[in-house]
Amino acid sequence: MEISIKIDWADLDLYGHVNNVAFYKFMQSARIAFCDSVGLSVLNEPNKLSFILAASECNYKKKLFYPGQITVESKVTTINNTSFHLEHNIYNQAGELAAHGTDILVVYDYIHQRKTAIPPKMREIMEAQMNGKG
Repeated sequence: MEISIKIDWADLDLYGHVNNVAFYKFMQSARIAFCDSVGLSVLNEPNKLSFILAASECNYKKKLFYPGQITVESKVTTINNTSFHLEHNIYNQAGELAAHGTDILVVYDYIHQRKTAIPPKMREIMEAQMNGKG
């Protein structure tokens, strides 16, 4: 899955480049887009599963600047019983890798307040995306 994001003036730090915290915001946008694509709601809607972010990490490779546009490519790399891993590559306008990040997400049932197994249909969609078919 791929999304494009315009760099905002508010993403800059005192030194005129994109602040490291903004990279996590970019990954969050990609994470939400991915979860929407597999049926994990970010809203606590009745009878819908959601997720909890268990871990997130970002390794910085290049500075980003305003104005600019970035592309975030995200893919599932691991699927467990109740959790899955997402990898994010953040590219600058020139197509250069600016950062690489990883997330671990746990499928969560907010009604019963517990983690839950990834439903078969959701797993199927994730596996298809993992294998480049989705």
